[in-house]
Amino acid sequence: MPDLRCYFVTGKGTPAEIVRIAAAAARGGAGVVQVRSKPISARDLYHLGREVARAVAQANPETRVLIDDRVDVAAALRHAGESVHGVHVGQDDLPVAAARALLGPDAIIGLTTGTRELVESANDAADVIDYIGCGPFRATPTKDSGRSPLGLHAYPELVKLSRVPLVAIGDVTAEDAADLAATGVAGLAVVRGIMHAADPEAYCRELLAGFDEGAR
Repeated sequence: MPDLRCYFVTGKGTPAEIVRIAAAAARGGAGVVQVRSKPISARDLYHLGREVARAVAQANPETRVLIDDRVDVAAALRHAGESVHGVHVGQDDLPVAAARALLGPDAIIGLTTGTRELVESANDAADVIDYIGCGPFRATPTKDSGRSPLGLHAYPELVKLSRVPLVAIGDVTAEDAADLAATGVAGLAVVRGIMHAADPEAYCRELLAGFDEGAR
């Protein structure tokens, strides 16, 4: 199981910037780097995923690299021997059972949720997926899901309901880490906080320290 506490989702930037920040996040202890860059072609995602995977493996071999949405791209990179460990899919992407069949038993598969109904539905696939993303915590410009922000108060019940580890997402910052960890979530997915940090490595260390404090 990957360390989900500090889960970096790549955002807007040049490929070189994204690769640099992903490597810095891995050095700072991010347990997962999800390669997401929308809109992007499958070919460009393949090349970006490959460069991120190589940089992250060099920076911290413990960090797991996932591809956003595209099971085919994740499968192709894994087949090519790159350090890509799985995929994170949304509700409209390939069904998780099909993703598991394509990627194999050792791949990491995450699924986006954000309501009680979606968490319950994900429980039906608990033998197939490794964790769920659950948000938005706050309204966020990086992904408009159409769902209402959950806020801090919603997470304890959703954590209890979920049969797999739950990762909070949606304008999460390092300042939120202790409070969110105290709700029982397994980790925090962060896009802009890390992408825009003056020192992404230090930002990830700060987030981890806050998370561990809150989890205690």
